[in-house]
Amino acid sequence: MLNISFPKLVMIWLTVVIGLTFAMPNAFYGRVETHNDALNIIETGQTNAELEADAALWPNFLPSNLVNLGLDLRGGAHLLVEVQVEDVHASFLEGFWPEVRDVLLTERDTVGFVERLDSAATELKVSISQAAGATRAFELVRGLGRPVTSFTGAAASNIDVRIDGNVLTVTLSEAEMAAMNERTILQTLEIIRRRIDEVGTREPTIQRQGAERILVQVPGVGSANDIIDLLGTTAQLTFNPVQGRTSDPDASPGTGNMLVPSQEQEGVFYILERRPVVTGEDLENAQLDFDQNGRPAVSFRFNTSAARKFGDFTLENIGSPFAIVLDDEVISAPTIQSHIPGGSGIITGNFSVEEATNLAVLLRAGALPAELIFLEERTIGPELGQDSIDAGQIACIVAAIAILVYMVLSYGLFGLFANIALIINVGLIFGLLSIVGATLTLPGIAGIVLTIGMAVDANVIVFERIREELKTAKGPARAIELGYEKALSSIIDANITTFITAVILFTMGSGPVSGFAVTLGFGIITSVFTAIFVTRSLISIWFARARPKTIEV
Repeated sequence: MLNISFPKLVMIWLTVVIGLTFAMPNAFYGRVETHNDALNIIETGQTNAELEADAALWPNFLPSNLVNLGLDLRGGAHLLVEVQVEDVHASFLEGFWPEVRDVLLTERDTVGFVERLDSAATELKVSISQAAGATRAFELVRGLGRPVTSFTGAAASNIDVRIDGNVLTVTLSEAEMAAMNERTILQTLEIIRRRIDEVGTREPTIQRQGAERILVQVPGVGSANDIIDLLGTTAQLTFNPVQGRTSDPDASPGTGNMLVPSQEQEGVFYILERRPVVTGEDLENAQLDFDQNGRPAVSFRFNTSAARKFGDFTLENIGSPFAIVLDDEVISAPTIQSHIPGGSGIITGNFSVEEATNLAVLLRAGALPAELIFLEERTIGPELGQDSIDAGQIACIVAAIAILVYMVLSYGLFGLFANIALIINVGLIFGLLSIVGATLTLPGIAGIVLTIGMAVDANVIVFERIREELKTAKGPARAIELGYEKALSSIIDANITTFITAVILFTMGSGPVSGFAVTLGFGIITSVFTAIFVTRSLISIWFARARPKTIEV
């Protein structure tokens, strides 16, 4: 029967109302944005009459999610950074020294005593006391080399070893440096992307520029400093045993130890074991939390192997302090009160909610393998100018008016129903974009324009099918019912193929291509929904009230 059951009718229009409710804040963009900004500041503990007034600009019981405007529509932050790949080279050689020392100590009778000499960060110099064992030492150290993990240097060793008298010099080979640089840049690109865009809908532009530089553009950010704060922290997290503390910044920490300043107490320095118990690389998760006094903190959880190691350490060192070190600063040095099994804990400090949230993001995204140098930083306005934005809006309006007029002239009252569904369709697209927090760019507007043109396709198929059924002398109710039934498979097939294309564009593309794919994909979903359910429910309601003997489509 043509009539739609009441529960089904309620579900259809409840979906429409919810979608349009989420889309509604975009019609009051400035007001809702001011409301959201005020709430974010109030959540940090700051409040005044002006903030309260701004927060009251939009009712709290209504959704306040907005569609983010892209860099080409709104502007944002523009940064050019250089990755200090030399840091990774130095870190590798620093970690390689214990292996060199241990392998030479296995033949102390031949090579004698071993001592590390001061040298540049890009090389490791080792002195042996017995010059006669230099050749043997050279062979032992060279044997520590590993094949380069790259296609171009697979046959080469990752280290070069030279001998000059009783001094061995170890450096990275050219093939290993090239492979290490490539890995570092790719890892940095991924970590920057995770830090800036955890959800995947913010649409930053993150591109490699040359060998060691990365271009970062983030839409909708008021200042480049916001992104610098997020990217400027390396986020190297370690958990180190504490050997002591001092107020002397020039104090000698001793062999195997290091002197690290306290972040909480100015002028206080901790003497820590250089080798950490666990590191941030072992973290499985980190998120905003609050300590027992209600102050912002960061809770964390280690993976299985690190949890076991951390649990054993706490069991053996009850009553002793250990330090949580972030980027060469002790942010907390609690005393171990009891055995901590399970590998979870909490990082406390003088954090604000925003600082604790950012730290959790940094730890989840992972530590940068090398320091970033900001070569260029600026906050930019819309790339294509207000004229292009206005042109996009005009394109949407013209396309919509043309479709509305065409449908009414072609299908009369049924065309009017299709037009109502089309308007609802556009609203639902913005509702979905608001829910997921997607970013709208000029290509995204093009996707909406394309959706407007495609949205009536399903209705056209249905209406033409109803015309065919009316020619077979069936009653109007039966003709409408058969029109929808026989057109359904064609509608589904046509839209599935386009939706698959949108998914591929979103998966394989980035930036503007991804923005186009998002709006196109959402447009296909809402178009099918409005054509199959909304238009049919409008026709059903009209038919139930008018009871026409004949209809014209």
